[in-house]
Amino acid sequence: MNLLKKFLTVAVLSLTVPGLVSGQSMSAVETAELGVETLLERVAESKDFFLTDRDRYFSEVESVLVSFVDFTAVAEVVMNRYAGAATEAQKQRFADILKSTLTRFYGASLVSYNGEELAFLPPANPDADPRADTVVGMELRGGDTNLRLQYQMFLNENDEWKLKNLSLAGINLGRQYFTQFSALMNQHDDDIDAVLDNWQ
Repeated sequence: MNLLKKFLTVAVLSLTVPGLVSGQSMSAVETAELGVETLLERVAESKDFFLTDRDRYFSEVESVLVSFVDFTAVAEVVMNRYAGAATEAQKQRFADILKSTLTRFYGASLVSYNGEELAFLPPANPDADPRADTVVGMELRGGDTNLRLQYQMFLNENDEWKLKNLSLAGINLGRQYFTQFSALMNQHDDDIDAVLDNWQ
């Protein structure tokens, strides 16, 4: 379904189905689909800037990511067992750091996108609780290689599906970044501010 149809579908449903205006209006899959389709369109439109004006390219990628990624939730996933010891200010600071980190990682990974087919994979557990965290799998298919992505989606306090973890080409970013965070905590005697100062 193209983006225009998606937006129109959501708009019509919001007007005609009771409860959708104030409640959950899109499923995890629909949110992920709309997010990634919008992102791929933006990458295709902006990729020339990757070589000529990289800051502008990453700014375009980030402007889409912030619409469906909860970077504070991503920060808590990465902090893992250390999140309980972090202040709200530290979590917010780390969320901002990860926004930049993920924008650059994801943006650089997708810069070679050239209109390949995007296919959504069947759910691993179709009978799961519809409000539980959901993993949405998809594949970019084209040429000799397929790029597989997995979005871990959750319902936030506003009943909106947001992304809190991402696997790209088999790399679980939450797990990978936690390993990095944990190593820095060991190096800096569990000083979270020092870890954030030294995050790269």
